[in-house]
Amino acid sequence: MNKSPKELALLAAQALSEKKGREIQVLEIADLTTLADYFVLATGSSNTQINALVDNVEKVITEQAGEEPLHREGYRGGTWVLLDYGCLAVHVFSAEAREFYGLERLWRDGKSVDLTGIITDGD
Repeated sequence: MNKSPKELALLAAQALSEKKGREIQVLEIADLTTLADYFVLATGSSNTQINALVDNVEKVITEQAGEEPLHREGYRGGTWVLLDYGCLAVHVFSAEAREFYGLERLWRDGKSVDLTGIITDGD
């Protein structure tokens, strides 16, 4: 049941993909910060979808890895939700919030993890 941080990150990406999360990205940031080893980013189309995406990540990681988030925080009326697993931080944004906060820019030195075969890019 014990999964590595990378395996958890890939599980989260898969869970986001299942619920049609867009622009899913996994960044390895272990060398850059002690905050987390991986960031998983995704965009949701509405408050409702953002919550569905985050709920599915929680469900999948609990079922497949036995891990519960240390924190779940929602910002600004559901435009950004953060799930913190210690080694992994899952960020689900509205498109506007994702652009505004620009985590990819802030963490551009992070290594992007190849998600081929993990997520499906369907509409």
